[in-house]
Amino acid sequence: MTKEEIATTNVNILKKSNVKPQKPLGKKECQLVTFDLPYLAFYYNQKLMVYKLGAESFEETVEKLKDGLALVLEDFYQLAGKLGKDDEGVFKVEYDDDMDGVEVIVAEAQEIQVANLTNHQEGIKKFQDLIPYNKILNLEGLHRPLLAVQLTKLKDGLAMGLAFNHAVLDGTSTWHFMTSWAQLCSGATSISVPPFLERTKARDTRVKLNLSKPSDAPEHAKSDPPMRDRVFKFSESAIDQIKSKVNTNPPEEGTNNTSSFSTFQSLSAHVWLAVTRARQLKPEEYTVYTVFADCRKRVDPPMPESYFGNLIQAIFTVTAAGLLLSNPIEFAAGMIQQAIAKHDAKAIEERNKEWESSPKIFAYKDAGVNCVAVGSSPRFKVYEVDFGWGKAEIVRSGLNNRFDGMVYLYPEKNGGRGIDVEISLEANAMERLEKDKEFLMEA
Repeated sequence: MTKEEIATTNVNILKKSNVKPQKPLGKKECQLVTFDLPYLAFYYNQKLMVYKLGAESFEETVEKLKDGLALVLEDFYQLAGKLGKDDEGVFKVEYDDDMDGVEVIVAEAQEIQVANLTNHQEGIKKFQDLIPYNKILNLEGLHRPLLAVQLTKLKDGLAMGLAFNHAVLDGTSTWHFMTSWAQLCSGATSISVPPFLERTKARDTRVKLNLSKPSDAPEHAKSDPPMRDRVFKFSESAIDQIKSKVNTNPPEEGTNNTSSFSTFQSLSAHVWLAVTRARQLKPEEYTVYTVFADCRKRVDPPMPESYFGNLIQAIFTVTAAGLLLSNPIEFAAGMIQQAIAKHDAKAIEERNKEWESSPKIFAYKDAGVNCVAVGSSPRFKVYEVDFGWGKAEIVRSGLNNRFDGMVYLYPEKNGGRGIDVEISLEANAMERLEKDKEFLMEA
């Protein structure tokens, strides 16, 4: 299958339906909290998971997935609801039995084979029709389902395209939901860890926002330069080499960092330096490193891992490009390590108070100048989401919320410590990055 053929691949929508919780639950609601609200002007969070099918037919598989979805929504009923606003303009998630529930789209793309997707290191632009809700803002959850699932029959497999409303949940909750759904499809009678749905336990400030339609959200720039997405695979041995290089000179005494650099900090520094080289910034130009950090264990009191919602905050660190590139790699790793270490319960509280006193609804790409922004985590066990016919062949992010410098990290498929790094960059910088032997770990 040539690139041209892939580019014109037709995805035919066969049927749309809705899935609700299997049993009536009545009326339920929960306000969105300070950790959720900044994402209203982001787009739906998209994932693509591609499977080879087992013995069952595509049609049987679709029914099995829908049955499991109806069951799992009894626990995760917020995903079957809608966004709402109360009389004071405070956003909430509301659920009622007469709501539509989750949108399920059944489609076919008979020319696409699983191998076309797994062998494809370019981003998934050519396959964006396998994922629903392209360029749909989370704010539209006021009148749309909060979760859409597209099940597409491939020539030799199944593509599961998912769009989650990011104002309702973060990555940790997304993969908790996916794992639970898979457990029920694989024969479990109940899920192993129920979601903790009391999001006001993490923060209960009522914040009023004057947002009601997409045009109220910040404008996304229309004239962005051409961008490319690309997946770079770092094997266990490459990760070990990067980590040992960064840890050659451990932090000095008295610099607040006394621990060695983690895999995440080491790889982040490696990517930040390489992207900065590829952008050919002037020495005095600033570059920002941003990580969306899980705060479940950072808040006081700590929240359970099963907390359902957004419990992340963006952590920033900034320096001049010349300073970053003229120093050894542990300089970058040290800045990242310190920024993460400093983001404790007190810092989270201060950030929340500041935001609540003057709420700013960010555009999805307000992550900083010349930034490298890391979302997703190699700790998410994405390849363990098994619905009963084996692991996914590939897991990727959709096109929504991508901008110049966005990075997604995924574990490698085979369960080792390798990491797949999915990067979006301006096309010329990407071309330079692809030739950077130091980045690629090629001697």
